[in-house]
Amino acid sequence: MRHTKKGLAVVATALAAAAFIAGPAGSVTGGEPDGARHPNVGALIADFPGSGPSPVCSGTLVSPTVFLTAGHCVASLADEGVGRVWVTFDSTLDPAAWTLLPGAYHLDPAFGHDRGDLHDLATVVLSSAVAGVQPAALPPAGLLDRLAASGELRGAVFVNVGYGFSDRVTGGGQPQFVYDGARRVSTSPFGALTGTWLRLSSNANATGQGGVCFGDSGGPRFLGGSSTVVAITSGGDAACAGMSSSYRLDTPSARAFLSSFVALP
Repeated sequence: MRHTKKGLAVVATALAAAAFIAGPAGSVTGGEPDGARHPNVGALIADFPGSGPSPVCSGTLVSPTVFLTAGHCVASLADEGVGRVWVTFDSTLDPAAWTLLPGAYHLDPAFGHDRGDLHDLATVVLSSAVAGVQPAALPPAGLLDRLAASGELRGAVFVNVGYGFSDRVTGGGQPQFVYDGARRVSTSPFGALTGTWLRLSSNANATGQGGVCFGDSGGPRFLGGSSTVVAITSGGDAACAGMSSSYRLDTPSARAFLSSFVALP
């Protein structure tokens, strides 16, 4: 899922995946402003014709020059006439004052071609190394499978970080989503694990925690309080209040793409 911001208007875009119908998932819900807690989480900014630089998705710095995000965030950029992209690690997006770092985007070539595996990955290779920011760690092969086999995923809590919508306001008509450009953080409990997906609950009413919503696509799912990104936000329900799906980074297919850009554990 992604959002684009043209002027002050936020446009939500849904992703229809072969294995999972992803409604627009985006921002961290049930959380709070992240401040400086996750400086390696940034926003992908695209130069849309006629509207200029606009936020698209979230993502994570995984090497000094490599920013990881979701494949569906960049899959249509060329068709939309977008030639330039940037990344910013500002804790709040302010088009009048943001720091934009130029880079080139690369989509997993298998994205959308495998009905059993979405390959929802993309990178932005930055023109120069990011100074003063420690990249996040990537998981070793099969990490989540081993944790599931040992029973450690039951009751596990994951940390969500992103720049999406922060909450829903209900009453008096259709729910309205709140967006203020802030990087936010929340936690979500484990739901289920498949061969390529990590599913987490975004139902704050049921769990007392939080989740993701529009604009958090590509953002990290950290395992507990660690600095290891085990999956990236990919899809969820249109109300941002059910089960969300994140694309795993510890699988052979994900590692095959990532190994072209970073050294893997």
